[in-house]
Amino acid sequence: MTSVPLFPLNAVLFPGVATPLHIFEERYRAMVRELLGIEEVFDRVFGIVAIREGYEVGDHGAQSVHRVGTLVQLTEAEAYDDGRFDIEVIGRQRMRVTEHDSSGPFLRGEVELLTDTDEPEAEVEAARTLAAFERYRDQLSELRGGPVLTGQMPDDPAYLSYALATTCLLTLPQRQALLEADGARQRLGMLRHTLHDEMRAMRAVPSLPATEVARTRWSPN
Repeated sequence: MTSVPLFPLNAVLFPGVATPLHIFEERYRAMVRELLGIEEVFDRVFGIVAIREGYEVGDHGAQSVHRVGTLVQLTEAEAYDDGRFDIEVIGRQRMRVTEHDSSGPFLRGEVELLTDTDEPEAEVEAARTLAAFERYRDQLSELRGGPVLTGQMPDDPAYLSYALATTCLLTLPQRQALLEADGARQRLGMLRHTLHDEMRAMRAVPSLPATEVARTRWSPN
């Protein structure tokens, strides 16, 4: 178990994803200032948890948050004269919050780090899901009349699952369910079914699909 600052968001972040954040509330400015005071950059970590009920900002803030989130590392920070920050974080590992502490200037929590189960069959599921993604990409390119969704996906099954989970346009509950999946094989299977459903929808109604893939920077470190 370890104690880290917690940052509730109306979003789900995944390991390997580089994400920019704008920090303007005083409680989270204080959190960033504390993190920047840590000498070792690798130790500048906090947890991002998706909001189940409530809001990101305001006097009351998040009323309820999901227990499973992502431990992220602060990698870049730009400070403004008025105290705001633009920061960038990289997702490091899934985590589960076991206890909350709201007595300080910002929310903290005791967390346990989660690892994907070791699944040799995940390689097979990764190949099947990537093939489904390639078919989806071709179908979308044909629909739009030109090449789209260029870029290389990760080879590692876990990071492939995180890449697709991030780049597909999903609801927050869908993303949260993917984050909570025990391993890459389960996560990839869920995504493959989503892609198949989307391709069937595109064939039935050739309009803008619900699943939209965007460019994302990846790092396994």
